[in-house]
Amino acid sequence: MPHVILEYSAPVSDTHDMQALCDAAFAALAAHSAIPNPATLKIRAIPYEIWKIGTDPDSFVHADLALLPGRDEVTKADLARTLLAVLTGALPEVGSLTVNVSELSPSYSKRVL
Repeated sequence: MPHVILEYSAPVSDTHDMQALCDAAFAALAAHSAIPNPATLKIRAIPYEIWKIGTDPDSFVHADLALLPGRDEVTKADLARTLLAVLTGALPEVGSLTVNVSELSPSYSKRVL
């Protein structure tokens, strides 16, 4: 159910192991009490070749955490802080680190083998 999409300026992967970042984010969120079934957690990373932001250095990682409806704002904020702490620890020199929490549509559907 929870989805994390990490979008990042492509050169970040020249100096950082993005698989290790995905693994660290997974571990941190899987340990959070708001994620009762870590088997439902999905994390993926997408590099961007073209971007412009206002920070120096001109680099970014943005995480979008999408959840099924029902969690209160305090829980969502705590999940965002948890994810931002992982990004901050792994990517201290990246210019912009951001996290957004959104809700999946109640009609979200999936099939798993």
